[in-house]
Amino acid sequence: MKNKNDYSVKDPAYFSHVRMDIIDVLPANPQQKVLEIGAGTGNTLLFLKQHKMAAEVTGVDLQSIPGSNQQHRMIDRFEIADIENDTISLPAGYFDVIICADVLEHLADPWMMIEKITRWLKPSGQLVVSIPNIREIKTLWQILFNGDFRYDPSGGIMDQTHLRFFCKKNIRQLLTTENLQPVFCTPNFMLTSVPAGKKRRIINRLSGSLFENFLTVQYIFIAQKK
Repeated sequence: MKNKNDYSVKDPAYFSHVRMDIIDVLPANPQQKVLEIGAGTGNTLLFLKQHKMAAEVTGVDLQSIPGSNQQHRMIDRFEIADIENDTISLPAGYFDVIICADVLEHLADPWMMIEKITRWLKPSGQLVVSIPNIREIKTLWQILFNGDFRYDPSGGIMDQTHLRFFCKKNIRQLLTTENLQPVFCTPNFMLTSVPAGKKRRIINRLSGSLFENFLTVQYIFIAQKK
């Protein structure tokens, strides 16, 4: 992952908002053990615990965020570590769910990371990821018609901390391994917990989903351990 100083220009909301789009697709199991990679301030994990949607929650993030919920008493464990380069002692076959929300595109080798974190999943456990879609229409327009592959320090599909770029097909390939099989996919704008997606939902419905790949800013996938 890039040097953590590259994240210093981002709005605090980048690290702190509760990922309701991810929560919407999680299994309904109050006894589940959840690990979040790239957990930021820990607010999503805290939400799961407070709303009795998980019995145990663990977070890993690249940087310590003072005054955040990383060390909240309801979060069972929180590690400050570089997931690619540091050794993290987590039990094999332990977690029901692992969340990687907008993480894999920041890594030098997301394929290796998928193999690594799959070991921490129980058999039939689920890996839930969200990954930006570079095929999104505004991004394509900027590249193809403006000839501009400009990075954005504030975030988005062209976030300057992104090292890898994916289309839907490539995300499916990333999550299809000897031990993992994709079982669910949705454009994030299709979830009502994404208010900004309302206009795109209407366009998608009127067009019979013809332009869905171009309307999608992020895809949310679930892959299940075999």
